[in-house]
Amino acid sequence: MSVVRRFVALGTLGLAVGGRLPALSEPPPPARQPGQVGVASWYGAGFQGSHTASGEQFDANAMTAAHPSLPLGTRLRVINLANGRSVVVRVTDRGPFVCGRMIDVSTAAARSLGMVQSGTARVQLQRLDGASATGTRPVRERAVYCRRRKGHAR
Repeated sequence: MSVVRRFVALGTLGLAVGGRLPALSEPPPPARQPGQVGVASWYGAGFQGSHTASGEQFDANAMTAAHPSLPLGTRLRVINLANGRSVVVRVTDRGPFVCGRMIDVSTAAARSLGMVQSGTARVQLQRLDGASATGTRPVRERAVYCRRRKGHAR
C-alpha cells in the first residue's frame, strides 16, 4: 500500500471513529458559592436622621444595612437561616460595632427578617452583583471597632 493510500485510510478511519465520539463541550460553570454566614443585628430609632458612612441620613424604615468592608452601595440579599425569610438591603453604613456580628440591618429589614424580638439572627449574605459577600477591600471610610457586649443589639 502506498504512503498516500495509508494516509487516506487512516484519515477515513479517524473521521469514522471521531464522528461517533460524543462532542466535547465546555465544562459547566462552577456552582455559585454560598454567601457569607454569620450573625446579624439591627439598629433603628436611636440613629434616625444621623449621617451614615455614605453621607445619607439613616432611615430606620428603609431597607439598608451597615457592613464593615463591602463597598457602600452594594446590594445584598440577607437570609434568616432560622426561618428562611429574606430581604434585599443596600449597604449605606459601616458597622456593626459588636464583636462577632457580621452585619447590622435597619429596623424595617429586621422586621421583614423576623428578628426584631430576638435582636440577632444567624444569616447568610448573598451579593446581588455576583461578587463575594466577604468584601474585597479594607475599610477606608472610617475605622470599625467592635466591643464585647452581653444581650441583644437594639
